[in-house]
Amino acid sequence: MPLIDPFNRTIDYLRVSITDRCNFRCVYCMPEEGFPVSPKEELLSVNELIRLVRIGVESGITKVRLTGGEPLVRKDLVEIVRGVAALPEIRDLSLTTNGYILDELAAPLAKAGLTRINISLDTLKPERFKALARRGDLARVLSGIKAAQDAGLHPIKINCVAMKGMNDDEAADFAAWTIQEEIHFRFIEVMPIRWNLDETIGFDPLSAHQGTGLLQLKQSSNGSMLSDLEMRRMFISAEELKQKIEAVHGPMETAEIRTNGPARTYRIPGAKGTVGFISQISSDLCANCNRLRLTADGFLRPCLMSDGEIDLRTTLRNGGSDQDLADLFKHVVEHKPERHYLADGQKVVGRGMSQIGG
Repeated sequence: MPLIDPFNRTIDYLRVSITDRCNFRCVYCMPEEGFPVSPKEELLSVNELIRLVRIGVESGITKVRLTGGEPLVRKDLVEIVRGVAALPEIRDLSLTTNGYILDELAAPLAKAGLTRINISLDTLKPERFKALARRGDLARVLSGIKAAQDAGLHPIKINCVAMKGMNDDEAADFAAWTIQEEIHFRFIEVMPIRWNLDETIGFDPLSAHQGTGLLQLKQSSNGSMLSDLEMRRMFISAEELKQKIEAVHGPMETAEIRTNGPARTYRIPGAKGTVGFISQISSDLCANCNRLRLTADGFLRPCLMSDGEIDLRTTLRNGGSDQDLADLFKHVVEHKPERHYLADGQKVVGRGMSQIGG
């Protein structure tokens, strides 16, 4: 039986965070000092992760994406990929990474059964890269992209969080990349996610906007990352970005690629790759949302922007049956909210992106 939520959406996509640790400190995601991370004993083991994914698959999940934090920092990543890829019902197994150590792991991951890969990259300028990511270097990320191409992890999608005044001037440069290479570039509207409770006084995370019946936990505060207000000021719409690209490259034509997801996709005439826009703020994409999120410490969430989540780890480690865990999957689906309210000023006060999974 498929998983159907209260709004008649079929839920068949599970995003699985395998770690809350990251080797970058991107300004819109983490403070310079990082977030507190879960003790290793709280993180799901390989066998626990694979069991929960299997139960999700038996409940109706057909598409899995591995995320973090940064999933490539987990030493047993290849083993996790091999175990998930062995589940016969999985039609698509992908991974999102910052690409920094992908040059070492692209070939082993492809051999283990990874289908394709998304790489986060917010600038093509080395000095700007250092300012935005605050770790690593651009050259090694580009080397990781080349390694993914050589390993046959296609289609390769490059994700850029677009921020006015920070990297929106590179829109046409990124689009130019797609002319000569089969790279599928996607601009993502910046989402105001921040753990600052001082900015959220009076906001009820379990209001009708969020749904009810789920647990919430792990609120905190942080320092040197962009605030909710700063991210809202840096917002630039997908339509504005499209206009910037077409001002340089001329009108783009509509295009489709395999596993297109929520992106509206275009192609510069004659280009090998495509340019996509994920406009989760200016054009609400929630009506077609088909995903759940499993955190690295074993909590299942119905929505990135909802502060509700259910503890699977305790049931898992206390001898719960597959049916017990499947019932928790169904419970979360039954409480999936209709949509987020970011455009209306909703503020998220629970976990940060690195702890939920990007």
